[in-house]
Amino acid sequence: MKCALVTGGSRGIGRAICYKMADMGYYVLVNYKANEQEAQKTLDQIRQNGGDGELLKFDVANKNEVNELLTNWIETNSEKYIEVLINNAGIKDDVLLMWMKDEQWDNVLGTSLNGFFYVTRAVLNSMLMKKYGRIVNVVSLSGLKGLPGQVNYSAAKAGVIGATKALAQEVARRGITVNAVAPGFITTDMTEGLNEKELKSMIPVKRFGTPEEVAHAVGFLASENASYITGEVLSINGGLYS
Repeated sequence: MKCALVTGGSRGIGRAICYKMADMGYYVLVNYKANEQEAQKTLDQIRQNGGDGELLKFDVANKNEVNELLTNWIETNSEKYIEVLINNAGIKDDVLLMWMKDEQWDNVLGTSLNGFFYVTRAVLNSMLMKKYGRIVNVVSLSGLKGLPGQVNYSAAKAGVIGATKALAQEVARRGITVNAVAPGFITTDMTEGLNEKELKSMIPVKRFGTPEEVAHAVGFLASENASYITGEVLSINGGLYS
């Protein structure tokens, strides 16, 4: 059974990507860290739409949890294999650098950058053996442009962009593509505190994007049709920056 693992799949962009992967016929592994209720809502909707999957609880930033829970799942589910990996999990903790605490730096980089490393390393071997795989990393406008108050978040996402380009070259001969999508301002709980009216005036299309618009782009990069695209970062930002 072909599976798609989506980290941070309990809400927002991650939830929309889970729905898209299910629509593409994948058995969806909905990863979450703590909010089981929201993760279950994601899985319930997948099943209502005619798909299937299961919940997979672990903290992507915790090397031991990834090694124990994800690696154990891979070893004990020999009839299933992860063909698509969507590294979506990420957190923000915005503050100017001069006031940033060590834990604000560590936590944000730990989830996005270390999480990419731990999870991708765990699933990559089976993709190499199958000589096929799709890895899509959800980065951000912040990782391309840099945004004030987000030195930690910008550094984390820029790091994943660099890793995307490097890994793409390492595994291309094995039929594995590695790409990233860089959303701009998307209507999710992560953008709730922003002044949408003011920011919309800066965006050429004059609106925020939707999680579904990001998910459609991820779905293309995760498909067989994108087999000649690798090492790329696709901006989804309404023309704000590219």
